[in-house]
Amino acid sequence: MGFFGFLLLGLIAGAIAKLIIPGRQGGGWLITLVLGVVGALLGGWIGGLIFGGGLQEFFSIRTWLLAIGGSVVVLLIYGAITGRKSRT
Repeated sequence: MGFFGFLLLGLIAGAIAKLIIPGRQGGGWLITLVLGVVGALLGGWIGGLIFGGGLQEFFSIRTWLLAIGGSVVVLLIYGAITGRKSRT
């Protein structure tokens, strides 16, 4: 997967992670991109450790699930560090 494909994957995965996490998270599209890319890296690394392969192809369901799962984890950590309270 190329550099721009990875950025697009991170942006979309970060946006989906923000939709999954209840409450209101701060940050604009730049924070979403950064958290999504970091989450995709984390998801690919964890997927490599557990399943023996990380992020492979852009249109692979496994790639998307790993990237979104990693983004959710990173978003939860970001919320805990910045001290944002979720509103339900």
